[in-house]
Amino acid sequence: MAFASDMMINMTDATTRDWVAHTKGLLRGEMVKRQISYAGLVEKLAAIGIKETEANLRNKISRGGFTGAFLVQCLVAMGVTTLRLED
Repeated sequence: MAFASDMMINMTDATTRDWVAHTKGLLRGEMVKRQISYAGLVEKLAAIGIKETEANLRNKISRGGFTGAFLVQCLVAMGVTTLRLED
């Protein structure tokens, strides 16, 4: 049974989290796990028809300026089949 106080804590966590940093961290974490560099990710993206330069990819990821679709493209290109959102 959920209590109102429990829901308030969860809502507060959700509104104060830095979602951009969290998303960048998820993507970078998957790159690190698979030992994939930016250049390697550019190659893997090209293999599925997504054209990016290494510089553009670095900028997108460092800014967090990418869409959910781009995140999924990167994950698929790297062969990620399961994504853990929390530790």
